[in-house]
Amino acid sequence: MTKLFGTDGVRGTANIHPMTAEMALRIGAAVGRYFRRDAAGVHRVVIGKDTRLSGYMFENALTAGLTSTGMNVLLLGPVPTPAVGLLTRSMRADLGVMISASHNPAYDNGIKFFGPDGYKLSDQVEAEIEGLVTSGVEPTAATEIGRAKRIDDSRFRYIERVKSSFPRQMRLDGLKVVIDCANGAAYHVAPMALWELGATVIPVGVAPNGHNINEGCGSTHPQTAAEAVVAHGADVGICLDGDADRVILIDEQGKIGDGDQFMALMAARWAAEQRLKGDALVATVMSNLGLEQFLEARGVRLERTGVGDRYVVERMRAGGFNLGGEQSGHIVMTDHATTGDGLMAGLQFLAEMVRAGKRSSELLHQFDPVPQLLKNVRFAAGQAPLENAHVKAAIAQAEADLAGGGRLLIRKSGTEPLVRVMAEHEDAGLMERCVDNVVASVEGAVGA
Repeated sequence: MTKLFGTDGVRGTANIHPMTAEMALRIGAAVGRYFRRDAAGVHRVVIGKDTRLSGYMFENALTAGLTSTGMNVLLLGPVPTPAVGLLTRSMRADLGVMISASHNPAYDNGIKFFGPDGYKLSDQVEAEIEGLVTSGVEPTAATEIGRAKRIDDSRFRYIERVKSSFPRQMRLDGLKVVIDCANGAAYHVAPMALWELGATVIPVGVAPNGHNINEGCGSTHPQTAAEAVVAHGADVGICLDGDADRVILIDEQGKIGDGDQFMALMAARWAAEQRLKGDALVATVMSNLGLEQFLEARGVRLERTGVGDRYVVERMRAGGFNLGGEQSGHIVMTDHATTGDGLMAGLQFLAEMVRAGKRSSELLHQFDPVPQLLKNVRFAAGQAPLENAHVKAAIAQAEADLAGGGRLLIRKSGTEPLVRVMAEHEDAGLMERCVDNVVASVEGAVGA
């Protein structure tokens, strides 16, 4: 069997291996057995999902597998991924499960896991669970089968937790906010939280139908929200993805600010207030060189990790850091949450607008990015284009050409069959030529 777990749980096209109901049942049984190795006591798991049609299928299959091992299942319904991390811990569960493919199209789905501490599982634990999926597990005795129960107030619990991260005496009166929920998991909670804090809310992407998650909206398509910001004369736009663990911000002019600009703002602010633990920000290899230079000028160190918010969080926990994230919009603030939380990050940005008395455009441009170019090449199952001699030679040549003034990053996506080719350099023309040469060599290897 091919490897199940990628950079963020199990993911793929619904009804095609590994994202089938049968496999979800096996995964549920395996993870239930893993977290119920001692038979004593009551064991519980919380399950959340986004708004994909296939979520019903996987929710039922996982519930069957988990209860077959004696786990009691608490069904949260559609909630953001960070809500699962928070509620796993607050409800004293042994395990949290989120059914979502994040920013992927509606026909994909995925399964993410959280341990009892509310943090995502390590590679080692995932490998052990995968071993149980392969070998199979014996169901529990008939008298020990678990129960399933729906939790009706999970969304409201999450709203209150998110609002608690916002300054207690502060309100958002007078601010007009566009909130794009990507027709996903936050379609109810995000507009409600903003309204309760006093904002005038203009909702976008809040009519999920099972098929339209991330479709022309959300953090991967911020142009829709940008148009709404300009059309309504809003002060700011907040774009979430399908499971609301990432955010892209838009200023009052309709210009888009990515996760790097937000992290620069918060890191500088927290450092000035001596709130930035370890005087460091944790980000991935994808973050722009301009961010690193901005931080260095302020005495803040940039700690880089592999791509994936899980690896950012692992480095944060190991080093005792409290701020990290990804250029793509995963923002992790461990003083408040256990994983990336798009809504919480959006509220922190709004709080900074109110505190500083500045427009969003003044806060969303902290540094001039070094020119950066990213291109993707799709490959078929079984292909290994990065092992091709011509590809290796093209990569080596590009690295030599960019040395001194930039960098080249080549990696396989952990969630899709893609080779990602990214380069940065002050000379945009040189950068583009290097990327194009590498892309052409990969395309040649894939087509060979």
